[in-house]
Amino acid sequence: MGEMENRPHDPSQMRIGDDDRHKVAELLRTAAGEGRLDLDELDERLEATWSAKTYADLIPITADLHPAAPVAHALVPRAGAGAPAVPGHASSVAIMGDCKRRGAWHVPANHAAFSLMGSVVLDLREATLTSPDTLINASAIMGDVKILVPAHFHVVVDGTPIMGDYGQGRDKVPADLRPDSPTVRVRGMALMGSVQVQRLPAPGTPKKYLGSY
Repeated sequence: MGEMENRPHDPSQMRIGDDDRHKVAELLRTAAGEGRLDLDELDERLEATWSAKTYADLIPITADLHPAAPVAHALVPRAGAGAPAVPGHASSVAIMGDCKRRGAWHVPANHAAFSLMGSVVLDLREATLTSPDTLINASAIMGDVKILVPAHFHVVVDGTPIMGDYGQGRDKVPADLRPDSPTVRVRGMALMGSVQVQRLPAPGTPKKYLGSY
C-alpha cells in the first residue's frame, strides 16, 4: 500500500468514459473522410477506441494523424533584385521540446501545429498571411499550442478538448474588427493538453498603454 502511495501520479493512466471514446471516434471518421485513413484502418482504430481503458490507450490511435516533422519553405515573393526572402512555414511541431514562430514570417493558407508533450507558439502579430482566410490545424497531446493574434484578426475556434482545454483565452486588447479583417480558423483537438488563441497588442507596446482590459 505504501509503495502505491509513493508512486508518482500519471494522468495518462486515468480511466476514460464513453464521451471521450465518442470524440476520438469522430476524429477518426473525419480523418477517413479526408483520405488520411482507409476503411480497414478506420475499422481497426474504431475497435481500438472502443476497447481503450485509459487516456494513454488513446494516444497512439490518433498520434500519426498529425504532422510528424516540420516542413519549411519560402513563400514570399521577392520585392526586388537581391531582396532577402522571408521564411514561410507549412507546419510547426514540438515533441518533448519547444517550437516558436515569431517576428516576420509568412503563414500559408493552411498551417499545421502539433505538440506532443511539448510547446508550440505561433505569433501572428508581425506575420504576413498569404490568404484572407487561414486555417490552422492545431492539436496537442499532453502539451500546448498557443496562437497569438493582433486585435484586428477575426478568429474562429472550433476544436475538441479531451480532458484538456481548447478555446480562446482572455484577450489583452479589445477586438478591433474591420471589413477587411483576415479570418484565422483554428481546429483540431487537445488530448490532455491545451490549445489557446489570444489577442495581444503589437510587440513592444508599453504596458501603461494597455489599460485595464
